[in-house]
Amino acid sequence: MAKNVKIDVDGKEISIIFDNEKEYISLTDMLKAKDGDFFISDWLRNRNTIEYLGIWESVYNPDFNYGEFAIIKSQAGLNSYKLSVKDWTEKTNAIGLKATAGRYGGTYAHPDIAFEFG
Repeated sequence: MAKNVKIDVDGKEISIIFDNEKEYISLTDMLKAKDGDFFISDWLRNRNTIEYLGIWESVYNPDFNYGEFAIIKSQAGLNSYKLSVKDWTEKTNAIGLKATAGRYGGTYAHPDIAFEFG
């Protein structure tokens, strides 16, 4: 499979990467296409987002760290709380989101999560 492909959505390019034969859609490209002042970190602060991600991980990820998830969930939604994709994935062993650096850098999500983000 291709390592990186681009799809056209209403005239905007959205990157898709493949990792272990799983597809991940670029949330970074989705934000660029929207031209808004919204950030992925803002989305991750939302309690509903954290609950959705926790449910998704519990279904698809046998190595999900529920203890860390409970701590994050208890703090989600507070004005002072910040969470990055890197922190989320490292603390909970999450597989639905990926933060990558380099040529195809950005934040990527499993299609289920990307559609929820959209």
